Amino acid sequence: MEKVKLTKDYIEANRDTILEAYGKQAKKSAKNPILTKKQKKLLGIGKDLGKATAKYVRISPRKVKVVADLIKGKDLDEAYAILDYTPKAASPILKKALKSAEANAVNNNNLSKSSLYVVDAYADQGPILKRFIPRARGSASRINKRSSHVTVVLKERV
Repeated sequence: MEKVKLTKDYIEANRDTILEAYGKQAKKSAKNPILTKKQKKLLGIGKDLGKATAKYVRISPRKVKVVADLIKGKDLDEAYAILDYTPKAASPILKKALKSAEANAVNNNNLSKSSLYVVDAYADQGPILKRFIPRARGSASRINKRSSHVTVVLKERV
């Protein structure tokens, strides 16, 4: 794809070719330009999924990843059942994010609730609260209280 300014008129006129160019894998040397939020909306990119992020959750990302891996690729009802009966601290957090992603998919993107499944669930590291605890001989040790950003992505099964 040659260098072209992606204006609203250009996007509307050449919608199919642009979507085709962004759909296939490009070489590292010839990557497509990154689309803005407005351009993605005009092209309809991201309208086939529901996404939710719970930010600054006071739990370590390592603990969340264990539970997130359990629900990846599962249907929505099955994912809820797994989260209900998993005795981990991350379960209620993931359930809340899953519920929000479902609402986003159904209300914002008009997807069918019965055909949704979990495409991806992951936890990125958030800010770390650094605390100190007194130790022997007047020294101190640092304690890292980690936080995470939990993301759940749902898609409609075809």
